[in-house]
Amino acid sequence: MRVLAVETSSAVISVAIVDEQRLLAEYILNQERNHSQKLVPAVEQVLEDASLALKDIDVFGVAYGPGSFTGLRIGVATVKGLAQALNKPVVGIPTLDGLAFNLAGAGGLICPIMDARRAQVYTSVYRWSGDRLERMEDYMAVSIEKLMEVLNGWNEPVYFCGDGIFAYRSVIEEKMGGRAMFAPPTHAMQRASSVAWLALERALAGDTQNYWELQPFYLRKSQAEQRFKKCGKEDGR
Repeated sequence: MRVLAVETSSAVISVAIVDEQRLLAEYILNQERNHSQKLVPAVEQVLEDASLALKDIDVFGVAYGPGSFTGLRIGVATVKGLAQALNKPVVGIPTLDGLAFNLAGAGGLICPIMDARRAQVYTSVYRWSGDRLERMEDYMAVSIEKLMEVLNGWNEPVYFCGDGIFAYRSVIEEKMGGRAMFAPPTHAMQRASSVAWLALERALAGDTQNYWELQPFYLRKSQAEQRFKKCGKEDGR
C-alpha cells in the first residue's frame, strides 16, 4: 500500500510518500512561502522522484489541524481534489499527532507545541508505548503557563517539538528546568513522512474516509469569527 501525505498546517510545506516498508520520497520547505503556489509542484516532485504516478497512490493522507487556518484549508482541499479525481480514500491525521510521531521512541512524555498566536499554543501530551503513540491529554489551545501546570502534574521528563519551542523555550526551561528536552531542528517541525506513516497504519486497519467527509480541524474559532460573535453579543443578537 502506498500513501501520499501532505502537511501545510504551519510555515512548513511537506509532502511524502511511504509504503509498508519504507519512506520513498519526502519534500520539505520551511521558508514561509505561498502554500497555494508551492504545494502542487511539491506533490509532482515527490511523485517524479519516486518514479510513481498519481494512479499508483492507494491512500491520501493530510494533517487536518489544528494549525494555520489558511494552510489547513489548502492542504485539505488539495487532498480532497486528488482523492475525488482518482476515487481513492483519505485519512485525516491531527497535526499534533504527526508532530509527536517525529519523536517516536522517546523515553518520557512527548509534548508538541504549536504557536497559536494570541499568547496560546496548540498542544497535547503523548507517550511512546511499545510501538505505538499514545495520547495522554485532550487536544488543547491554552496559554503556555497553563500547559506548564499540566506538565508539572506528571513529574516526568518531557520532550518538546513544534514551532512553539522557539517562542517559549525560555519559559519552559524556567518552569521545568532539567525535565525539559527539546527536539533538534530536523525533528522540531512538521514532517509529511510522520503524517504518511500514521495514515498508513490507519489505512491498514481499514480506518479511512471518503473525501467528502474530510474537514479541517481548527480547535478554536478564527479571530474573525470571535470578533463577529463578540459584536453580535454587543448588538444584542
